Amino acid sequence: MSVEPYREITFDKEGDGPAGQSAALAALARQGLTDLVVFAHGWNNSPSGATRLYSDFFEPFPGLFAPGEEVGYAGVIWPSMMFTGEPVPDYRALVSVLPEKESVLDRLTELLVTEPAEEAAFAEFGELLRELTDVSAGGGDREGAAGAREPVPEFLVGDPVEVCALFTEALGADAVPPEGFGEGLKRYWKGAREALRQATYYVMKKRSGRVGEFGLGPLLGEVARAAPGLRVHLVGHSMGARLVAYALKGLPSGARPVASVTLLQGAFSHYAFAARLPHDPGRPGSLRDMQQRVRGPVVACYSRHDTALGVMYPLASRLAGDDSESFAATTGLLGTDDPRWGAIGHDGVQAVPGTVARNLAAVLREGVPASGCVSVDTADVVRSHSDIRRAELARVVVSAARTGR
Repeated sequence: MSVEPYREITFDKEGDGPAGQSAALAALARQGLTDLVVFAHGWNNSPSGATRLYSDFFEPFPGLFAPGEEVGYAGVIWPSMMFTGEPVPDYRALVSVLPEKESVLDRLTELLVTEPAEEAAFAEFGELLRELTDVSAGGGDREGAAGAREPVPEFLVGDPVEVCALFTEALGADAVPPEGFGEGLKRYWKGAREALRQATYYVMKKRSGRVGEFGLGPLLGEVARAAPGLRVHLVGHSMGARLVAYALKGLPSGARPVASVTLLQGAFSHYAFAARLPHDPGRPGSLRDMQQRVRGPVVACYSRHDTALGVMYPLASRLAGDDSESFAATTGLLGTDDPRWGAIGHDGVQAVPGTVARNLAAVLREGVPASGCVSVDTADVVRSHSDIRRAELARVVVSAARTGR
């Protein structure tokens, strides 16, 4: 690890972790720590890969904080590993986070490797995806966290051939044959691979929010009680950005340990913090006013070069009916350019009055505002979804942290 003191915080898929984690963080404050930077990785990270990410990202930090600011670091480790290779991913990697689905994953792997050109194989593929995600063939609402009802994503209950054809087209493959049968079906396995990714996205989306709300949020509340003077600065990448954002929702009433939040290429709705949705003013975003639980700024770094959030995220969101992180009914499967389905990591915070928009050069020159939502265009340095090991982004985080006193 490039920095010290450093601690790792681990959670299982329900947000439970080993005893003593909050006490270990609070003990750092008793040793003179004034600030704690907590980073949560995104999906498709192994624990060792997450630790390498944290070490790389944190390396510039000691030279950026002013003398007298005693800073510690923590990395959140949560079960998110899904794929380990391309162009033929090792789907067995899914077993590491879904061990109870091993037999299902074995058969999914076989289908994706052999690519049978029969409609029945796609029907079986659809059934296996539903089994993987615990969705019934009839669709309809399912029980979510804390008893909430969640409509099932359309792509899990739609016609498997049509769904796989849709994903094939979205990925830029050759035009879909009009007949859709016989040997023409074989090309749809490219889309089937993406359908599996989207199924795991659906699983990880729910998991990241649960770990944040029921794991990290309460843990930070415990830290605040034991070390009330410690300033916590949350950083999250991709689904890890969703995790730290939902940690705000999980903070105990009255607890305000979080001094700043920085979201790097966040894989959740750009309307999440909105009091009302532009297209449906009667509904709020799922994290309505959660920015008010932060003493300093909530900074959303975004890049137009992030095609994962610019193309596949809107498609996944539309298929899930997810225009605010609170699920709405959908009709049809296309329309990924509709702003309802946008990601906060693609165009920043939307529909929150008073949000400040800055480019990266301005932030590096002038810093960030002391509070409220801030959207920072980082396209000058962020060229893809995972391109975050950048000293410039470290400087954004430190600027937010120093502002969030």
